[in-house]
Amino acid sequence: MTGSRIKTKVMTLLVVALVLFGLWQWRSGAWIYLKAEPAQALLQQAWAAVADQEHVPPWPWADTWPLAKLTIPSKNIDLIVLNGAYGRTLAFGPGYLESSAAPDSIETTILTGHRDTYFRFLVRLQPGETIRLQQSSRRWLQFTVRDRQVVDSRRAWIRPDEDERHVGLVT
Repeated sequence: MTGSRIKTKVMTLLVVALVLFGLWQWRSGAWIYLKAEPAQALLQQAWAAVADQEHVPPWPWADTWPLAKLTIPSKNIDLIVLNGAYGRTLAFGPGYLESSAAPDSIETTILTGHRDTYFRFLVRLQPGETIRLQQSSRRWLQFTVRDRQVVDSRRAWIRPDEDERHVGLVT
């Protein structure tokens, strides 16, 4: 075999390997979106049952349950918020940070979501827009967007307000 034929074979193998790796990466990324839409449909069904009983799991093996409904009318956002802000929870919808105040208390409630799926609308959210949060009791809380910031998580913090009800959407 000549040197140029060996070089061609190596380059061909390298290209094939890179294409296969790229497809594998694309599949991994696409999987997030493929499970996101059906999950919200199942969560909407579970949310409908929450009025009858608390802690309704959206599927039999779920280790979380719908806690609230988040709507932003101006952005056509209608999401079910899950209890807990863990990776396994955030794959299916926004989550409630359990170390923050409960949504029905007069303090700061923090909801989290992935910036490239459920909370991708945050970049378009403007001060003055309305955020609505429905509790399991079916009572609606209404908030007005006051501010939007991109911050370094190592240097920023959310100050819990103990005198007013607030909701923080964090990604």
